[in-house]
Amino acid sequence: MTFSDAIRTCFSKFFTFSGRAARPEYWFFFLFIVIWNIIAGIIDWQFFTQVSTSQTDSSTSVTATSSQPVQSIVGLIVFFPHLAVAWRRMHDTGRSGLFALLPILLILGALAVLIFGIGLANQFHGGTLDILFTRATLLIVIPTLIVLFVSPLLVLWWLTRPSQPGPNKYGPNPYEVLP
Repeated sequence: MTFSDAIRTCFSKFFTFSGRAARPEYWFFFLFIVIWNIIAGIIDWQFFTQVSTSQTDSSTSVTATSSQPVQSIVGLIVFFPHLAVAWRRMHDTGRSGLFALLPILLILGALAVLIFGIGLANQFHGGTLDILFTRATLLIVIPTLIVLFVSPLLVLWWLTRPSQPGPNKYGPNPYEVLP
């Protein structure tokens, strides 16, 4: 599969979460997203950046801000095709497509535990957050941080794995199917 074939396939399968996607399909589309984000960032930097200067007696401070409208539009356009091709890529390695969402789901779960943990700590300790830094809480926080760091690396590893040979429960191998 060529670069242009991968892009065409991913946009034609915009909401297709069934079937399988070979490595070149996913990684060429990922490269396409990176290239377009760089181009969008340059456009935002050139046309949508506001520079302000503030001066005090001893120093001058220059601040550049941008609302990044072009990068936001590019992100919205490629969000579902990227999610769909990652989902199909996981199918190609023999895993459920939900594994593509693993880091996001773990982050949401960790935030929920943290928010409810702080809320419970406030209830039991008269409204102070000192329990957050106790040993018991660190026993929960440190493994959670390790899992949050490792999970994106694990998903990246799965996305780089070769196709599962032969057909699997998600469909035929993309390399074995004739166009």
